[in-house]
Formats: sequence, C-alpha cells, structure tokens
Amino acid sequence: MRIIDLSHALEPNMPLYPGTVAPRFEETASIETDGYREKRISLCVHTGTHVDAPAHLIKGAQTLDQLPLEMFYAEALLLNVSAPGKLVITMDDLAALDSRRKDGRFLLLRTDWSRYWGREDYFSGYPTLSQAAAHWLAQTGIIGVGLDALSADPLDAPALPIHYILLGAGMIIVENLTHLSALPEKGFIFSCLPLNIVDADGSPVRAVAVLS
Repeated sequence: MRIIDLSHALEPNMPLYPGTVAPRFEETASIETDGYREKRISLCVHTGTHVDAPAHLIKGAQTLDQLPLEMFYAEALLLNVSAPGKLVITMDDLAALDSRRKDGRFLLLRTDWSRYWGREDYFSGYPTLSQAAAHWLAQTGIIGVGLDALSADPLDAPALPIHYILLGAGMIIVENLTHLSALPEKGFIFSCLPLNIVDADGSPVRAVAVLS
C-alpha cells in the first residue's frame, strides 16, 4: 500500500480565496514554561485543501456531519485536463468517463494548477467545468468532485453556478488539492475525511490517495 498526500499545508501567509479571513496560529504553551507544547488555531473552514458540503450554498441541504462517511472515502477516477491554455472543461473532456464510471465514485480533475500555489497566478486562469459538463456529472451518480485549483468556479463568476449545480445534486466539492500528477487514472481510494464539526458547511481536510 502507498499513500500520496494531496493536501497543502496549513500555515501563515498561505493562499486564500479573496475575502477569506487569514488563519492565525498561536503557541499557547511551551515545554520550557509549561512542560508541554500546545497551539491555538483560528481559521475559516474553507481554508487550504478543504471540502464543501451541500449546505455551503444550498439552504436546508446536508451539512458535513449529516453526510455518510462513505462520501469522503471512495474509489476514485482521475481525469487529466491539464492542456496548456485550457479554461473550460467541456463535455468532450468528460466523454472518456463514460466507459470508466464503474471504476470509481469520486472524480478528481487534474489541471496541474497547483504548480502556481503561493503565486499570484494561482488566482486566475484555472480551468473550470462548463455548466453543461457540471449538469452531466450531477446525473452520473458520482458523489464528489475534487480539483487542484482555487475553486470550482472562476473568480469572475460570483454567482458560483458550478458550485450550485454540484452541491445542489447532493455532491461534495474538494478544492485546493495538489500532487494529482502522481496518481493513476483509476484503481485508488480517495480520502478527504473532514473534521467532525456540528452543522459544518465545510472543513479543512488531509486529502490523500491510497494505492494498493
């Protein structure tokens, strides 16, 4: 068994979706003065590599703690959509999934945009699903979509149409993944277990791929 880390580290001055309050890390105890170390962390639940619950945008929809754990640990498929200059992931891109859907319940979209993590380039120009492609995915039985970019929607789409389509279908979305280039197209488990927060609309996750 091999485990591949697909998560960015939580740290000061990390990239954040515009408007998100920056995380704070504070040492509240030290070995020298208290005999043990402890850190206090304050952060928004949509910080870093994180999962969006349907309740993030859909009124009355399920929160993370209401979803079965099987939503966060499942056989997955990887789709490489990392073509240079690509802005939109279309139905043509998803066509290859038709014959592979039986091999996985979670879809990871490899854009390779994580190479810009920590740079201004990370915040614009990343590929996102077309609305037609998102509607198609919402009808396939796939339980979630993960991507190695800032958001499922472009920054210049404040209405968040792709989020609404996927979350409205009861799916989850995992954003800010990394190292997707290390994964095969199928034959692995994707794990994105969230913190067990009551009434949570999102949570940071330690996303990993488990390869046999």
